[in-house]
Amino acid sequence: MQRRSWRLMPKAGSIDNLKLVDESLEEPESNEVQIEVKAIGFNFADIFAMYGLYGATPKGSFIPGLEFSGVVSKAGKDVVNVKVGDAVMGVTKFGGYTSHLNIDFRYVIPLPGSWNFDEGAAYLVQVLTAYYALIELGNLKKGHTVLVQSAAGGVGIWANRIAKQFGAFTIGSVGSSSKLKFLESEGYDRGMVRSKNFRADLKRNLGDRNLNIVMECVGGQILMDSYVSMASEGRMIVYGSARYAQTGAKPNYLKLVWQFYKRPKLDPQKMIEQNKSVMGFNLIYLYENAELLHKILGELSKLDLGKPVVGHTFEFANLKDAVKLFQTGNTTGKVVVKL
Repeated sequence: MQRRSWRLMPKAGSIDNLKLVDESLEEPESNEVQIEVKAIGFNFADIFAMYGLYGATPKGSFIPGLEFSGVVSKAGKDVVNVKVGDAVMGVTKFGGYTSHLNIDFRYVIPLPGSWNFDEGAAYLVQVLTAYYALIELGNLKKGHTVLVQSAAGGVGIWANRIAKQFGAFTIGSVGSSSKLKFLESEGYDRGMVRSKNFRADLKRNLGDRNLNIVMECVGGQILMDSYVSMASEGRMIVYGSARYAQTGAKPNYLKLVWQFYKRPKLDPQKMIEQNKSVMGFNLIYLYENAELLHKILGELSKLDLGKPVVGHTFEFANLKDAVKLFQTGNTTGKVVVKL
């Protein structure tokens, strides 16, 4: 069959290399489903992959995109969890910016009956990131205090909702005061704007509380200030580094080299003395461990987390406009492209 895809050609390195093409799609394998894609979810990893700065970026030409929702149009003989005509949502190791795709059935699950396709494309990547970081790595406990960076983004929204389900106190940081009202509506206990006075502002918001967990995705001095502010036995989970994000079609390599040179450096000996931890991960790890991924999905299904927040939607033909907005960081909730 024929499909339409946004493909990087001839390879990653510039967003200008993203071209809308018509191409053939093979029949699904016995363990695959073919999806007619209805919505695509955006993630920061997409931008870094397009730049060629993401470690898992494929060589040569490829289709970006890590999550989607849609309808099963074909199913291989070994597929057991969904059938033709089912509305589903799923994750993929790239390949999401397309009208149709084939994927192993283990990476799709039914779309909840009350959700639309936009909401389905706004769920899996970020809720899995938030849950794995807080529960599996952060060892979240009732009464903990959790600092969430980029608190108005997709991961930040889910991190707060999950933390509140476990009885934690949450502090959200954002890059603009315009997002503070949103944090309040989401139930954050405190909201703060990142600035040069971040450490003092964080101390004021903590009061007499210990800082137990940091959900870190900014990097630079913010990372270091957060680390210094953590209590003994504190855990920082690093799942991104937004400070490297840029708005141009190509990366400014001189700026990147300077930022890399100035990146925070932690002394393991001091970490032992302070009894603090820094852990890092990315969602590709969960994708490659499907059994763990489904274990987490099962645990998530027992929580009352509500629906995803879709903050911005674009048509498929205007996908590059969505990329440009996403690069600015001036978004709240999930950015979704509709087909």
